[in-house]
Amino acid sequence: MSVAMLLALPMMGQEEAQENEGYQFTMVKELPVTSVKNQSRAGTCWDYAGTAFLEAELLRMNKGEYDLSEMYTAFVDYMDRAAAVIRCHGDMSFSQGGCFGDVLHCMEKYGLVPEELMRPGVMYCDSLSNHSELSSMTNPMVKAAAQSGSLQSDSAYQLLALKAIRAVHEVYLGVPPEKFTYKGREYTPKSFYESTGLKSDDYIQLTAFLHEPLYSRYAVESPDNWRHDLSYNVTLDELLAVTDHAIETGYPVGWDSDVSEPGFRTNVKNGFCVLPATAAQAAELKGSDMAHWTGMSSQDIQDEAANHPTPQRWVTPEERQLAWENHETNDDHLMLIYGTAKDQMGNEYYLVKNSWGEVGKYKGMFYCSKAFFRYKTVTILIHKDALSSDMKKKLGIK
Repeated sequence: MSVAMLLALPMMGQEEAQENEGYQFTMVKELPVTSVKNQSRAGTCWDYAGTAFLEAELLRMNKGEYDLSEMYTAFVDYMDRAAAVIRCHGDMSFSQGGCFGDVLHCMEKYGLVPEELMRPGVMYCDSLSNHSELSSMTNPMVKAAAQSGSLQSDSAYQLLALKAIRAVHEVYLGVPPEKFTYKGREYTPKSFYESTGLKSDDYIQLTAFLHEPLYSRYAVESPDNWRHDLSYNVTLDELLAVTDHAIETGYPVGWDSDVSEPGFRTNVKNGFCVLPATAAQAAELKGSDMAHWTGMSSQDIQDEAANHPTPQRWVTPEERQLAWENHETNDDHLMLIYGTAKDQMGNEYYLVKNSWGEVGKYKGMFYCSKAFFRYKTVTILIHKDALSSDMKKKLGIK
């Protein structure tokens, strides 16, 4: 699939589209991205979203279209995590999950390889990932090694447990190449990474929570942030402003979010995700029909929002903080934001590239309302040059 503006966006036919016409979107800004991939039965959204981000960055840098291997990154990251769990005596989780920082760490430490060298599913005669059996094999191995009082090693002082865990990963994911030829040139994974012009130090993560000082960096408390990568803490309004500025100036945005809200998966298949206002909030909004909204239940509002645009709930920083503290918001899913749009009510949206295959109305893409983003975003990943000069100054970034 060639590089393109992959989402075929319906345009408004009239200035005052009626709500009962369903969702009618007007595109404001759209950046080029590569084709939609499918993580299938693997908990590696972090890998697919991070790789999609890197591919979009290469397009922004006028480096051309790349298709990078998610399985190579998954392999080396799984091995790093296994070693860390063993060193911590099991006092951290070994799982398929991860964060954007894992992609950057692996890129810097191990390099990158083209998709054609390590494709998903090849080792078990498939074209899609399924890491269920892999995890059922490796999880007990990592646990046993972590709980061992004395691990055996070979003559080179390498742990036999890690060698065994690596061997299982090679059986299910393939053997990472040490050297390869790509478009007539020979590379190692590190030299291939260097040839792209990407630099891991160019990228930063931002978040917006109340329990840490503003404009400082801290490790967001997520089980999948096992490397304890740091994010800059900004205000909630600034988090949206940074995202808007990045897209407007041509920079893609990695998005780490909670996707457990009612109706998310169903609505995404229909091309959108929203955060409807409560009945009381909707009735108070200028121009809304108070008689229509008064007395509606939460389910009634969800049902209506599934069919056409409704007023959106604009949460406070305190509401967002509580949802994080009480685990209503979790570090669930990572995706790529590559544009902005509006619906016929004037609600604003981000264009999102997902990693669940070419499903739904827009073949794997969807519109996320800024209201939903404001409530459920955990972190974002951007190039540091996507920041405004004022925000760079606040964060101490040159």
